[in-house]
Amino acid sequence: MSNATTSKLRRRNAWYGYLFISPMMLGFFLFLAAPIVYAFGLSFTDYSLLHPSSFVGGDNYARLVSEDAQFWRTLGNTLYFSAGLIPLNLGLALALALLLNQKLPGTGFFRTVIFTPVVTSIVVWAIVWKYVFATDAGLLNQILASLGIEGPAWLYDTALVMPVVIVVSVLKKVGMNMVIFLAALQDVPKMYYEAATIDGASRWRQFRSITLPMITPSLFLTLVITLIGSLKVFSQIAVMTDGGPGTSTYVLVYYIYQLAYKVFDFGYASAVAFVLFFLVLLLTVVQWNLRTRWVHHEQ
Repeated sequence: MSNATTSKLRRRNAWYGYLFISPMMLGFFLFLAAPIVYAFGLSFTDYSLLHPSSFVGGDNYARLVSEDAQFWRTLGNTLYFSAGLIPLNLGLALALALLLNQKLPGTGFFRTVIFTPVVTSIVVWAIVWKYVFATDAGLLNQILASLGIEGPAWLYDTALVMPVVIVVSVLKKVGMNMVIFLAALQDVPKMYYEAATIDGASRWRQFRSITLPMITPSLFLTLVITLIGSLKVFSQIAVMTDGGPGTSTYVLVYYIYQLAYKVFDFGYASAVAFVLFFLVLLLTVVQWNLRTRWVHHEQ
């Protein structure tokens, strides 16, 4: 086959490839890339449905830093939510994976039960738990009342409401991380445990020296996706607390929603959105660069 014919075939195959990916690329540019670029442009404007819009440069970002105390409280609430959810989610998921990795009766049933909330609608999940934690007729307070204990106002106490939302969020998503850990545990070669047992290593030593290092790639994956998910929390807050009591459960995405669709300040809402974007990007890059210090067996 001549070079000219080969070159022609390559060009034709390349065009076929571009043709097959064109619907996906068109959708990406129309529905993702273009709105992102447009929103970034909005963040430098005073764009509102209530008055004429104008270009304000970096004033929205300056307002965030120096004038908007609510933004800093909201940022603190978001980090509080992430700091509570991540260790609880990963710790519980790993414990469940270790337990359900054993050859015990009913493990298949319990795996299904724990994973089912992952595929349940988040809105339905939040509504159910809102009624569970209701002050007067809530299931939890009725159980406490039957024991002679007066239950607190779970969703109206500023000290309790965020931990409640964290617990509800953990129970919703823990099944996904459990499945990832289960797959990682089943991929650890059994000969390592056999050799360690012969050497007299305890269960804890085997976990610390064999299991944990071998599953660190999966641990890194779950850490990244759980962190990103925790920073984007919205539905649980909107359904269960509506940001309250007061603004004690305002998180960044909920604050963006309030600014854009309640106050109609789209320019300032876009600025807050891009602060969230850069926060997620920064934390992800930091985790990626630190992975070489503790992630083993990375391919």
